[in-house]
Amino acid sequence: MKIIWLGHGSFRFEIEDQVILMDPWLNGNPMLDEDQHDAAIAGATQIMVTHGHFDHTTDIAMIAQKTGAPVAGMYELMNWFETQGVNAPTGFNKGGSIMAGNVKITMVPASHSSSVAGDAGPVYTGQETGFMIQAGGRTLYHSGDTDIMADMEWMGDYFKPDIGILSAGGFYTMDMAGAAYAAKRYFDFKTVIPCHYRTFPALEQSATVLADGLPGVDVIEPQVMIPIEV
Repeated sequence: MKIIWLGHGSFRFEIEDQVILMDPWLNGNPMLDEDQHDAAIAGATQIMVTHGHFDHTTDIAMIAQKTGAPVAGMYELMNWFETQGVNAPTGFNKGGSIMAGNVKITMVPASHSSSVAGDAGPVYTGQETGFMIQAGGRTLYHSGDTDIMADMEWMGDYFKPDIGILSAGGFYTMDMAGAAYAAKRYFDFKTVIPCHYRTFPALEQSATVLADGLPGVDVIEPQVMIPIEV
């Protein structure tokens, strides 16, 4: 499995024969150079979206059209994407799963908010989510944008993910200390990768606090477009 950070909350997962893009944000993403855009989305077979905020949805319709990859996520958000020209997106809900090849993707709760900009103000796009991604005996938890929440207890017990990708920049999500607390209390990760940080000055710029809070866990600070093999 290769995990490739595209900056902020965006990822490219190369799992078995699948290339799964998670919240791919290209245009306006200050961490991803324009000359990296094509490589970031090349060969995509599935696009997943955690919630409606601009830094997660701005480029979805364009990427879907360019790659031909199907789009999936929260039911209300997918209905909105249809009005934006996305062809037949898959709208499902928390507890539901879809298959991308042999990769199983299950929608799980997050604690955040979800909307897109409308002419008369924000447009509600269903609830915010995370995803459990299962393949080859491994389970990866992508938290989406979230704070610490009690649901993490059953999620950790039921899915038993060994890899955690955790929003940890603070201000909009839990911070590094919060992510360390959540990982230690609710999960038994072997590998933790922080995200949704370093993008803007308001966000945390280092994962040192996360690493210090998780002795014995492989905490990897990702670098944009550099594969992490797990």
